[in-house]
Amino acid sequence: MTTAADRTAIAPVLDGPRGLPLLGSLPEFARDPLAFLSRLASYPADQVRWRLGPAPVVFLNNPEMIHEVLAAREFTFRKPDLGYAFRHLLGDGFITSRGPEWRRKRGMVQPAVRPRQVRAYAEIMSAAAQELAARWAPGRRVDVTAEMLALSQRITVRTIFGTDSGVREEVIADSMLIAQHQIGVEFRGLGPMMPDWMRTPGRRRLKRAVDVLDTEVRRLVALRRESPTERDDLLTRLLAARDAAGAHLTDKEIRDECVTMYVGAHETTGTALAWVWYLLSRHPRVRERLTDELRRVLNGRVPGYEDYARLPYCEQIVKEALRMRPPVWMIYALADEGATLAGRPVRKGTQVWMSPWATHFDPRWFGNPQEFSPERWARDASTAETVTENAWFPFGGGTRVCIGVRFAMVASVLVLATIAQRFHLEVEPGEFAPKIGLTLQPEGTMHASLRPVTTD
Repeated sequence: MTTAADRTAIAPVLDGPRGLPLLGSLPEFARDPLAFLSRLASYPADQVRWRLGPAPVVFLNNPEMIHEVLAAREFTFRKPDLGYAFRHLLGDGFITSRGPEWRRKRGMVQPAVRPRQVRAYAEIMSAAAQELAARWAPGRRVDVTAEMLALSQRITVRTIFGTDSGVREEVIADSMLIAQHQIGVEFRGLGPMMPDWMRTPGRRRLKRAVDVLDTEVRRLVALRRESPTERDDLLTRLLAARDAAGAHLTDKEIRDECVTMYVGAHETTGTALAWVWYLLSRHPRVRERLTDELRRVLNGRVPGYEDYARLPYCEQIVKEALRMRPPVWMIYALADEGATLAGRPVRKGTQVWMSPWATHFDPRWFGNPQEFSPERWARDASTAETVTENAWFPFGGGTRVCIGVRFAMVASVLVLATIAQRFHLEVEPGEFAPKIGLTLQPEGTMHASLRPVTTD
């Protein structure tokens, strides 16, 4: 951990890689984004300046400054335009909105993911995990990432659209897969610099996928408006929501919020769970302690919402996996007029990059950061590690922290508890490096053999 004396040796600002004329460090970043971010994090500075093409960028290397930016995103920093693909998929949901419109939409969406409502979703989470475990057989070989993404997709679709709404899960899943893949492709390449009118083959595929998705969501909204049945899902709550003036969301706004919630919940949670199984397979001691907790607390029964608080080690495992493999590996902001960092002015238009991936592995903020240690998150302060405030931010922070934090954590813990009572997932030998896309997924196919948990 960093002491006051250590901080005096860290420069406030340093110039980073010089890059190439016009392109800056874009080629190096595109070749290996995580290695490039680790290189920036190695600079002994709070801020590292570099260029992404012609755009000036500041990489933040200090949790206090990261929090400063995240807390000021409604005032002197804002979310940058992440490109055609991202915008075309999400539309004008609350994530992409600003100012009064963002506050209006967030106020209408947030009640659907508050703890009381997440309690209602918990049964769907556990039931979906049970269905998956029931289909598995001892000794079977499974693709861990594919299974977790499919499971997360089922949970997300059912909590948004309900379990008896006529939703065609495979239509939504296939369309989202194409769209999310294209977002990752565009971001790593020249996509953010290309004008919207330029139609590449990837953008044409994206448009077709979004058209299919829009048709399906419109169909579901129309069915729900015609149905008198009371339901307890997100779509029902969006249809009933009113703003301060008493106005409802339009059908287009409902579509955008449903897609936004899907993107925010599906791939991030599924990817996080895939990494949880990988890390557990590589750390038998942690897995044994988890098994002991599940036997002691659940004794074979299906976990419910109340068990989230009763399974502290399960939660610690999820938090540590999110530290080591944060699905959201980068957060961006754009400096507006009057922006400052630690009292220093930041030129308007400067991109500010904050990386959970880089910060979570910085030894200044975490002891032995390369070690998978759920114990660092123990609820007992006498045994937990003293983690630097704001150094762990897999869900962002400030006013625009992910509103689905509770949903994601409860879903991850309940899925882990349900499946880990029945199976150990023995991931095949070898390292699975993180791969950059919309989220930080394992590179290659992560196969695992299913070994039943003994009852003795």
